Amino acid sequence: MDWNPQALGIGDVIVHRRGKGEPLVLIHCLGQSWRFWDVLEPLTDRYELVAYSLPGHADTPLPAGQYGQDETTAQLKALLDREGIVRAHLAGISMGGSLAQHFAGTHPEMVDKLILCDCTPLYNAESRANWPVRAGIAREKGVAALIPMLMGVFFTPGSIAENGPDVRHVRETFEACSGEGYALACEWLAMVDAREQAKRIAAPTLIMLGSEERAAFKEAAAWMHANIPGSQGVVEVPMAGHASVRERPEFAVAQFRAFLGG
Repeated sequence: MDWNPQALGIGDVIVHRRGKGEPLVLIHCLGQSWRFWDVLEPLTDRYELVAYSLPGHADTPLPAGQYGQDETTAQLKALLDREGIVRAHLAGISMGGSLAQHFAGTHPEMVDKLILCDCTPLYNAESRANWPVRAGIAREKGVAALIPMLMGVFFTPGSIAENGPDVRHVRETFEACSGEGYALACEWLAMVDAREQAKRIAAPTLIMLGSEERAAFKEAAAWMHANIPGSQGVVEVPMAGHASVRERPEFAVAQFRAFLGG
């Protein structure tokens, strides 16, 4: 894969802030948007939820071209500076969790507590080879062509059969996702390697993942627990897949509250 990452701007990026209290910055997963975190709304009684959409997703325009982990960390830093946020709690899921590790290790002074959900600092060789393939499908046929596979990864069979509002939200967001925006994010995932940054994380860290998550992510969770100095342990979200926070929101909210202290 040709690789030519370019700087990301912040002029057209909307940061959505809800609630009052300590800021909790939230970074969503591939193909979704800042609204992925709506299920954490109960936390607005104690925290200010701060979220934005990744490049080429939802209300954030397509970037000029490819971008890498350095560019997304620089963008997040610039967004927080613009918003006047000097220090915050940080949470990310999947792609957002990989970014959160890179950011927290690069700017440890800005992160109070860190929550990493269903993520890895580095994808295994098989996944790294597959990301450009998935990018090609998204460009040629659109994200819709990937939805049957994606839903089976994001949710357990029981939740898919039930087809509740959280499942429908994720599916509809995939349907609306830009093919090029998705493809560029796939290329980011092929290149991400936040292992060295993870070892420099200073914040107390909670690692969460769905109980039905794939083996590679369970192995990644064990690696993060062993290598992030402040790891407080690994929590499995019961009967949940890759979108664990969205599939079992009540459990996730309780874990966030207990870890963050309120």
